Amino acid sequence: MLAILQTGFHYSAVEGYGYDGSYSLAIILMVAVAVVGMIVQMRLKAVTRHYSEQPSPRGMTGREIAEKMLHDNGIYNVTVTNVRGHLTDHFDPTTMTVNLSDDVYNAATITAAAVAAHECGHAVQHAEGYGPIRLRSQLVPIVNFSSRVAGWVILLGIVMMSFTNSAALCWVGIALVAMSALFAVVTLPVEYNASQRAVAWLESSGMLGDRELDGAHEALRWAARTYLVAALSAIVTILYYVVLIKNRR
Repeated sequence: MLAILQTGFHYSAVEGYGYDGSYSLAIILMVAVAVVGMIVQMRLKAVTRHYSEQPSPRGMTGREIAEKMLHDNGIYNVTVTNVRGHLTDHFDPTTMTVNLSDDVYNAATITAAAVAAHECGHAVQHAEGYGPIRLRSQLVPIVNFSSRVAGWVILLGIVMMSFTNSAALCWVGIALVAMSALFAVVTLPVEYNASQRAVAWLESSGMLGDRELDGAHEALRWAARTYLVAALSAIVTILYYVVLIKNRR
């Protein structure tokens, strides 16, 4: 995001395109989303750290929680594995694995239970053919490609505008950026639904009591908000590029 802001200031100063109302609004929105994102990340770290110090009442590790939730939902073809790193937990449908970080896999805490159940929520979604997760999986190769080339396409389009006054290539680049925004938006129901499934199972299975369940729910809410910020950031980025191209024509 900093690079985009610097690009905008460069174009305004060097090319002489002033800030009209829409451009100023785009900059303000980008800064606002960035600030909100930092606040959400800080709060998420604080909440997960707090509940990482609270033991789960049954003393079950994240691995044990994950395996039980999978089996309770009739899923036996998914393996629970340990991956290195912090907050690297994820469900991989290509390998049919629930991958839990060190802080979750071996820990018997409220945070570990919440994260493990959330990732298993994705496995349940996959097993049930949940629409949004199927759509997100189909978008992955497209987004991987578009995220690599979008910036270069827009840059080339801006160069071509200097010679041809045509913004066609720029709009192609913006369309590629839009694929990342679409992916971020589709991710929202996937993540929120996985958290709902996690909390519902943690309650129905008796894994957590009322107080611990509130803690797990709080941690998952803040985690979900990071995806909301990501979606907003992607949308605002599109707005920025649209305004930038229009101002240069």
